[in-house]
Amino acid sequence: MIRRHITPLLLEALSDTPVVLLTGARQTGKSTLVKMIASDNHPARYITLDDLSILAAVRQDPVGFLSGLDGPIVIDEVQKAADLLVAIKAAVDRNRQPGRFLLTGSANIMLLPRLSESLAGRMEILNLWPFSQGEKLGIRERFVDALFEDRFPPFKVYGEDQSQLLGSLITGGYPEAVKRVSPGRRKAWFSSYLNAILQRDLRDLAQIEGLADLPKLLTLIAVRVPGLLNFAELSRTSAIPQTSLKRYMNLLEAAYLIQYLPPWYSHLGKRMVKTPKLILSDTGLKAHLLGVSAERMLGNGLIGPYLENFVAMELRKQITWSERKPKMFHFRIQTGQEVDLVLEDDRGKVVGIEVKASGTVGPQDFKGLRVLAEISGKHFHRGILLYNGSEMIPFGSNMHALPLNSLWSLGSDRGDKR
Repeated sequence: MIRRHITPLLLEALSDTPVVLLTGARQTGKSTLVKMIASDNHPARYITLDDLSILAAVRQDPVGFLSGLDGPIVIDEVQKAADLLVAIKAAVDRNRQPGRFLLTGSANIMLLPRLSESLAGRMEILNLWPFSQGEKLGIRERFVDALFEDRFPPFKVYGEDQSQLLGSLITGGYPEAVKRVSPGRRKAWFSSYLNAILQRDLRDLAQIEGLADLPKLLTLIAVRVPGLLNFAELSRTSAIPQTSLKRYMNLLEAAYLIQYLPPWYSHLGKRMVKTPKLILSDTGLKAHLLGVSAERMLGNGLIGPYLENFVAMELRKQITWSERKPKMFHFRIQTGQEVDLVLEDDRGKVVGIEVKASGTVGPQDFKGLRVLAEISGKHFHRGILLYNGSEMIPFGSNMHALPLNSLWSLGSDRGDKR
């Protein structure tokens, strides 16, 4: 079993918090992880609302259901029973024993009004994403925290070649997709996965019919990511009215299929674009939706958008267990200069990250980072250009080109599974 880096955070939360909610897309390994915790580090009874008999009992009498249970409890897929969260709130208000409830949900309940109010302020929420590159390699990544240090820690450039990188982009990080070596079997899994989410899970979340446009919409999104969100253009292309489109987009976000990357901007300096950027939560999902193989990606020069989406999601995963917990943005001004990703910590330190698919870099590749440095002023900490090479190259006192695989090797050791 691949160890998940979020495990220590879950155990720490259970030690002092009555309710801990582990959320994430379906098939990211939530059930596997909580079952392991319930059978070892935090003994608890495991219950899943995927069981129709249990779900029926919970929906009929959630208070009575909980009253018949003693000790710590793990409840899987809790978003299926909104009233259960109200009952859990009442139980916790009577007894705030740490670790009483470990819940999982395949929807972001904070985006679902009827669920989000039930336990607001009474629980800790952690997100489980598909495997990070470090998790697959047995490395605990510390790239995010290393970016904010005064000096880079030592790191090793491991020997991943371009074919391995392409494989990671095409496969993505869903555990079941990672296990399937055959492209045909991976395709079959992604097809079944999307069908289950788009035709069943999202319909249940929305409690409405008529979501037939979702598969086409998700494919149109896959073509555009990572890119600026344009509701009007997407509405015209999909022939979906903007009111319905926004509702569908909220559902896709709630199911962790898409992510919004807000713009970074300052009140000073040049005019900046304040439109969010859209990314998919997994590059394997993007490749499946567009029918792209590794050979086609490389031969047609398509690697750039996949690589940027890949880096964005790797950073989002690492932020989950980083100490700094920076917020992530994108940056663009109206004259066209941009930076793919911007991290800002709670002290206001700013790190810009550009992603290039090429194996060579030059001063011209730092134009956007230098504009960001000018606008952010004293808050600018450093600019990073991730490229498909093997050397760390300084382009100034606080500008560096780093190999792409420093994402999982900077400040980390192979075999570190803590």
